[in-house]
Amino acid sequence: MIRTFIAGFILGLLACGAGLYFVPAVDQYREASLIAVSPNGGTTEAFHINVPIDRMMMGSANVREPVPPGLEWPDDALFAGVTAELFKVRNSKDAVVGVASRVAADDPDVGRVIEWVLHLPARGSLFATMQAAAAGEGPRRGTLKDGTREFRTIGGELTERWVADASAAGERLSGRIELVTRYASSPAGTP
Repeated sequence: MIRTFIAGFILGLLACGAGLYFVPAVDQYREASLIAVSPNGGTTEAFHINVPIDRMMMGSANVREPVPPGLEWPDDALFAGVTAELFKVRNSKDAVVGVASRVAADDPDVGRVIEWVLHLPARGSLFATMQAAAAGEGPRRGTLKDGTREFRTIGGELTERWVADASAAGERLSGRIELVTRYASSPAGTP
């Protein structure tokens, strides 16, 4: 009786393992990473967001037309200077590769705070804090603070640049946000 139980248990484990091998539980699609090697070391990856097409959510106390329509921003003094946006993120081939959130807040003690979180399915997430102002006509620069999975041990910087669409007519804001990450390896376990 015990031998039959042990043999059945072992055969069950083997059958389960074979089933998971041939029919994986999760087969998440992954768009190919378009990473370039930087001449001064590290790697670079470019993303962009087409506005307003890729904007999924925008909320703030000062927004007249929230996205999606009917979104009600909390009527609390704590959220008065905060703007939160969610976007689809595209690679340089214009394929949607993930989502991003951008939070901007005005704090009387600290000043303007801007943070990005990029989530790229099957790769991981990146968290970056940005400088309050862009350097002249150039991009706003930030630091990659933390990451998950593929980005857990990578440090570097993120730049953000707004490129207006000159052909767009009307009051609606139109253009694209260009995000460029410059990765540099960090010691294991540190961002």
